[in-house]
Amino acid sequence: MDKELEQFQSDLLASVKAMKAGKAARSTQVELSPVAEVRAKVGLPQAEFAALLGVSARTLQDWEQGRRNPSGAARTLLLVAGQHPEVLRELR
Repeated sequence: MDKELEQFQSDLLASVKAMKAGKAARSTQVELSPVAEVRAKVGLPQAEFAALLGVSARTLQDWEQGRRNPSGAARTLLLVAGQHPEVLRELR
């Protein structure tokens, strides 16, 4: 049991040294959905962006998480917002 504990301590110390040196064992890349990218360009939190679009926060979350897709006027408004985010900021 003492050997296992020593090995654990050694591995833990090596991990801490690697973290302090900026060496990550793994990294995770999160890819935003197109709707989330548009919201990020506009620079609003979900609740405010949803209100500006005239939809519920839940609907916006569904779009951002890929459970549903915007249709009709919402899709067109998102295209405009993506190309001209300043327009939606002005409407706010």
